Amino acid sequence: MRRLTLVSLAFAVVLLGNNVLAHHNMTALFDFNDRVTLNGTLTKIDWRNPHTYLTIDVHGGAGATESWQAEGPSPTWFRIRDIGKADFEGNLGKSLTVEVSRARDKSRSGLIRTITLPGGRVVSACPQNC
Repeated sequence: MRRLTLVSLAFAVVLLGNNVLAHHNMTALFDFNDRVTLNGTLTKIDWRNPHTYLTIDVHGGAGATESWQAEGPSPTWFRIRDIGKADFEGNLGKSLTVEVSRARDKSRSGLIRTITLPGGRVVSACPQNC
């Protein structure tokens, strides 16, 4: 019986260890001091755990459209604040403002700090993402 308990415990540690390694350190990926405000059109949402993703098309300085990806908290985090997937789906194709902490690799991606939805509702991911 003792051996079965030890084997079960070791198996559980291996399974849980993978989850810890799979989650990334936000400060390693995003520069919290490099803030970018995106004013653009919400073109896509990816609403699943462990993070949500918004794709925003922003008009660049040369007139070209740049597609940015904004990573946000989990769907559960939004639900606790009375915001659901339908709130974002209803705003596809509409203009919104998103402030992000830019990715350290300077790609067109960032970690969501605040979102201002088309109706004016402001959603802050701080202090979690700030």
